Amino acid sequence: MIETQHEPKQENATETRLQATARPPAEPAGWHSWSRDILVSIAISLFIILFLYQPVRVEGTSMLPRLQDQDRLFINKFAYRFESIQRGDVVVFLYPGDHTKSYIKRVIALPGDRLRIDHGTVYVNGIALDEPYVPTRFQDERSEPSMTIPKGRFWVMGDHRNISSDSRDFGPVPSTLIYGKAALVYWPMDQAGVVR
Repeated sequence: MIETQHEPKQENATETRLQATARPPAEPAGWHSWSRDILVSIAISLFIILFLYQPVRVEGTSMLPRLQDQDRLFINKFAYRFESIQRGDVVVFLYPGDHTKSYIKRVIALPGDRLRIDHGTVYVNGIALDEPYVPTRFQDERSEPSMTIPKGRFWVMGDHRNISSDSRDFGPVPSTLIYGKAALVYWPMDQAGVVR
């Protein structure tokens, strides 16, 4: 008896080829993938904290009642690369008299604004500012003669007016010294929240 060999069918050949190139089933994710994910998360967090936001500590009470002495907050270091400084913003800047110190104050008047302070009442462009962030017990009676805020400078004041060292003492702050916008108080937890 003679055995004859038959050509394999085309579909079987294709099937055989597919089986030969198929990969073995994937193993469940182990500690390697978890550690990689954690490292990537830490790297992204560090980038955000170091380059976009910066943690700072408040020293002093000139921004009471919103910011207390020793509060911890994040400042947005890139906010003013994408938007302009607005009246009412709480900003962090290098103290004009000593660039090793930083101050945190509220922007009251913008470049080109006409400013006058009459017995504690602030007038910008002839209109008395509504300042709900300054409680009555923190107001003072200081006055400033009428002036126009120079180009590229900002008039800043603390919310606790009767103890704050601010533009009434050192004049309008150059925009080049302003390096961040107060964003979020994160400590203590009972004070946590967006800075307004």
